[in-house]
Parts: sequence; C-alpha cells; structure tokens
Amino acid sequence: MGSDRVPAPGETVELEIGNVAHGGHCVARLRTPGEDGPGRVVFVRHALPGERVRARLTETGAKARFWRADAVEVLDASPDRVESAWPEAGPDGVGGGELAHVRLDAQRAWKSGVLAEQLQRLARVERDVPVHALPGDDERGGLGWRTRVGFLADAQGRAGMRRFRSHDVVAVDRMPLMSEALVDLDLLGRRWRPGARIEAVAPADGDQPVVLVDDEPFDLRRGKVDPRPNARTAVREKVRVGEQEWAYRVAAAGFWQVHREAPAALTGAVLDALGDVDGGTVLDLYSGAGLFTLPLADAVGESGSVVAVEGDDRAVRDARRNLHDRPQVALHGGDVGEVLASGVAGSGVDAVVLDPPRVGAGRDVVAAVAALGPRRVVYVACDPAALARDVAYLGEAGYALADVQGYDLFPMTHHVEAVAVLDR
Repeated sequence: MGSDRVPAPGETVELEIGNVAHGGHCVARLRTPGEDGPGRVVFVRHALPGERVRARLTETGAKARFWRADAVEVLDASPDRVESAWPEAGPDGVGGGELAHVRLDAQRAWKSGVLAEQLQRLARVERDVPVHALPGDDERGGLGWRTRVGFLADAQGRAGMRRFRSHDVVAVDRMPLMSEALVDLDLLGRRWRPGARIEAVAPADGDQPVVLVDDEPFDLRRGKVDPRPNARTAVREKVRVGEQEWAYRVAAAGFWQVHREAPAALTGAVLDALGDVDGGTVLDLYSGAGLFTLPLADAVGESGSVVAVEGDDRAVRDARRNLHDRPQVALHGGDVGEVLASGVAGSGVDAVVLDPPRVGAGRDVVAAVAALGPRRVVYVACDPAALARDVAYLGEAGYALADVQGYDLFPMTHHVEAVAVLDR
C-alpha cells in the first residue's frame, strides 16, 4: 500500500482492539504508511477489548473523521468471547445482534462501561452504573425475549432483515431473539409478497398474536390480508409488579417495550424511584400508551393527580382507553415541549417522569421541567448519550444525579435502558 493511498472498503488490516465505544463497536487505531501520529480511529464491530483481529474495512475516506471495520478473523481472543449465538448478525450480516459473540455477563459490563463513560464525558459525573439482567434471560442464554418483531420480504418473497448500515434485505431462516410464541407463527418459513413489511406481536401473557403486513391485519391460516372491519389490530398486555397488576390495550403497530419482562421491570423501577407520591401531582412526559401513567394514577390515589403528555396520536388513543376509569389523570396529546409551554402542568408539581424517544428530551423540555420545580425527576432513557446530555442540562438547572441503574432490555445488542433519579 503506497504512502499516499487510502485503503478502500473491502481491504483487510490487522488491528489491536481498544476500549468499547457507544454504538456497539470498539475503538482501534490504524496508522497507514507515511502517516504520523497515533493513527486513524477505526470503529470495529464484532471484536472485544484487548483482542488482536484481522478486520475488513467497511467505510474509509481521506477526509473521514473515522473509519469503520468488521472483525473477520480473531488472532488473539478475549476470554469474554463465545461462539456467536446468532452468526447471521455477524460480519456483513443483518443488524440487531452485534454482541452475540460476547458472554452475557460481559455484555452487561460492556453496557455499564458505556453508561459510565457517557455520563463522565457529557455530564462530568463520575458514577459506576450497574446493568441488571431481566428475569429468565440467563436461563435462556439471552435469547427468546422479543415479543415484537419486524421483517421485510426480499425480491423472492423470503422474510429477511436489513444488512447493517444498508438498505439491502438479507433473507433469514432464524431469528433467535424472538419468543417461542413468535417462532411458532413460522413467519420465516413462508413466502410473502416481495417488498412486504411484516410485523408480529405475541404478548408475554399469552394473548393471541397479531400479524400485520404493510400495516394491514393478516390471516396466517388463509394466507392473506383479513378484510373484516373488526379484524384484530391491537393486543392486550398485562404488567404485574408485586401484588399489583394493570391491563392495557396497545395497537399492534404502536410502541410497547419489546422484552417480555421490560414493562414490569421499568414500572417497578420508576415506582421505587418516585417513593411516596400519595396525594401528590406527578407529570408523566412521553407517556405513550400509559405504561407508567396507569400505575402512577394508583400511586397518587384519588386525591392526587397525574398530568400525562404524549405526541403520538395512536399512542394517545390507546392511552385514553387504558386510562378511562382514572379520573385523576389529565391526558394531553401534542408535542411535549409545546404542551408544557401552554401551562397544562400548572404549579406545584411534586415529581416528573420522563421517558423520551432515543433523541432524549433536549434542552427546551428539560428547562420547562426544571421551571416547574419538582423535588424529583425520574428519567427513563434508551440512549446513554442522550441521557448524559440531559443530565448535564438538569445539573445546570440545579438537579443532582442521585442514582442511575441500567437494565439489559436488549440482550445480544449494544442497546441498554437506564433509569436515572435526579433531586433538586
């Protein structure tokens, strides 16, 4: 390789793998001939810290801030490496299983390190963040936890998934993360209309599964879209925490936590974090179909109140059904920032629960929350960087991070959920 030539995607290089980085990869350095300094940053997937690997470059460029690569051969292996639980999600494979080569406890340590690093880098908070396994995951080897899946049909009508960072559809004959009830539907053994989008939901409590094809209810027995106006497009979900249980109706195409145990784990964590709110006022932002709103309504009691705000129209419709018998809940649909600015929260808010999408709440929403002066903010986050940024914003507004716990809602992937508690 000449000293002035940038290696092209597809070329193979030998790399010493460094630390884990946010996003499901590790950091390595590649110094090309004629290049001074520590070398180019390369984000490497399918590797582990401390390994020496042969990696195939997937994205390069003379002006790129960093390059990307997939480890295709392990020369010196980490003790945390295991045989992949899902080889189809390996190099040049589908997205969604980028940690399938990592021992389960090491996956949680990986995620713990990412949470701690993001908090230190973006919020200047030094904190060890434990990441907890959910019930049943160790026994199942981190597999079989998804109650919701989506596939795309390729040109031959085979169900598949997109190749990582690509629009290409790769046919798959197994998806080991989906629950037994979803496996039993045999979605991967059928032929579909080329280009069709297939979604399936099988609630953890055993409610009848629902399959949608291009958002239309699909009759698996007849092998065609169900044209009946009363065809099922929603499922019933149950969440149990201790001796309490709540029931929900959720659109099959709507948002609900995909791990069978996630709704209960997060609800329990939020209720524990809030403490006693009986008779108080709680603000529930990004409230979705009411996962937290319903337990919060019972926590504040008939003399308290919950103000819930959600921007997705479909989720608001579900929430109205789920909350119809809780008069202490005021549900508002619309952009969270705009609804807050309208003054719906009034004054005297005791606590706020935030469960924003991956991008986080952002500066404006955080400022609006802080202006209400709640004693406590409980922040449920699915992105470590967005959480850390918003923790920094809350810190500027006078809130200190009292606790943060991670939850491994997505085994075999780099994704992790966290529940942070901030006090005024």
